[in-house]
Amino acid sequence: MNGSILLLTSSAGSSGDQTMILILWGLIFVVAYFFLIRPQAKKARDQRSFSDAIEKGKQVVTTGGIHGKVTKIEDNVVTILVDTKTYLKLERGAISMEMTKAAYGEEAK
Repeated sequence: MNGSILLLTSSAGSSGDQTMILILWGLIFVVAYFFLIRPQAKKARDQRSFSDAIEKGKQVVTTGGIHGKVTKIEDNVVTILVDTKTYLKLERGAISMEMTKAAYGEEAK
C-alpha cells in the first residue's frame, strides 16, 4: 500500500506534466481570445463608429427600445423626436446600432 502511494506522487511531479499543463493553459487563453475577447472588441469598435456617424434626420432606436428621428446633435448629446412635439435628449451611447439596423435595415448605417 505504501509503495503505490509513492509511485503516484513521484510520477505527478515530472516536468513533462508541467509542460503539458502550461500548453493547455496557453490553448485555453488562445481560444478565449478568439471566441470571447476579439469579437467583443470588434463589436464595441463598430458601435463606437456607428455612434460617431449619427446624423440629423436619421431614424434610430435607443437601447431602451424607443424609436425616434434625430433632430439635433450637440457634442455627445443627441436630441430625437419621438412624437409630435415630443423630444428626448440622449447620450450618443444610448443609441443601439443592433436595434437600429434591425428596425430600419442597412440604410441606418
